[in-house]
Amino acid sequence: MALPLKAIFALLCLAVLVSHLLAMSRWNESRGVYDDICYLRQAHLFQRFGLKGFDTDISRDDDGYLTSKLKEVGYPTWNDAATAPCHNPMPATGKLVIQYPPGVGLVLALFPAGHQVVPMYMLATLAVFGFAMSALFLARTINSIVMVGIFGCAAVYLMINPIKASYSMAPTAVLCALAGLLTARWLAGPEKDSKTELIASLGFLFGLGVDFRLANLFLAAGYGIFLLVSFLGSRKALQFWQGVSFAIAFVVGMAPTLVSQAINSGSALTSTYSGSPDVKPFDLSFSAFWGYLHDPLQVVLLILAIAGALALLRRDNGTRHVAQLTLANLAVNLAFFLTYPIATPYYTIPIALLSLWSLLFALVMQEAESDARRRKEPGLGSVPAHKRSPLQAVRRQG
Repeated sequence: MALPLKAIFALLCLAVLVSHLLAMSRWNESRGVYDDICYLRQAHLFQRFGLKGFDTDISRDDDGYLTSKLKEVGYPTWNDAATAPCHNPMPATGKLVIQYPPGVGLVLALFPAGHQVVPMYMLATLAVFGFAMSALFLARTINSIVMVGIFGCAAVYLMINPIKASYSMAPTAVLCALAGLLTARWLAGPEKDSKTELIASLGFLFGLGVDFRLANLFLAAGYGIFLLVSFLGSRKALQFWQGVSFAIAFVVGMAPTLVSQAINSGSALTSTYSGSPDVKPFDLSFSAFWGYLHDPLQVVLLILAIAGALALLRRDNGTRHVAQLTLANLAVNLAFFLTYPIATPYYTIPIALLSLWSLLFALVMQEAESDARRRKEPGLGSVPAHKRSPLQAVRRQG
């Protein structure tokens, strides 16, 4: 039953993938979204100036790239660079610069001008499909196959709606899937895995996430809390160095953002969002809560993540640690987004995806490991439980 069910879900996910790739092949990069133009301008600067493209001052638009893009989408003051959207003045440097971190621009710069968004989304969608197939391969029980199969199809589907809403979301979705896999290997995977290397890899990965979206900083918050509590509970040198390796790798991963901020704002610790009208103060009235309530997709994903974590919290194996970390991470991220006065269709998608990938990979890894141990036990092989003799049953329990 398991293999046919896996094949069915694999074909369903493949059908969603093919449908998305066909839809993406018809996308137009000029869809009238100002944020898109700024991401593409960053990519243009990297292609034109190499690493000097970190400097996004408006004076570098001497080839008219930005103004032509703004004219193309009908921006009212396209011929006045000083009014360009998603650019902020930096008093310390006297520059008018792109407010976004440079990660998306670096990714888009890998592709030829005019054909950048489609291949980025296609490759990201293929990567998410690959993670879904990996989880499906590891699943052993009917329940886990169904859960992984449904979520895998949903994760691929999300690559257009709502992830298309912001170019920063495509690489973030891949990051969340990979981080979920590494989280599961760290806390619920084979003991032979090097935990310190996995922790450092996670730190570096979350640092890269900040290069795509500054809000991705909060994806690492629960990990920091988990590592700190683990150290305080054990007071072991190994736990301390694992936390340090996570922090160092995190800073290394976000180095492009720090370099960009140093060049554009005058300080590595001063965000290029400084003074942006898009940045709002915290709203302790939780007005955004009602906005998210009217978004069924985000609500359902968050409820599933919380429910899944609570379900795995009752287990005694490594999946329990994944559940604890996930709940801590959800608490921090929801505290931020629910006190931020703006609700969008994609703000909580990263934490929901990271949580669900982590929980599902932890579950299927534990199943795969238990199955491998059972097959190694002498006399049992792959004999189903209901076909074992009384002697085999006693040996199994012993």
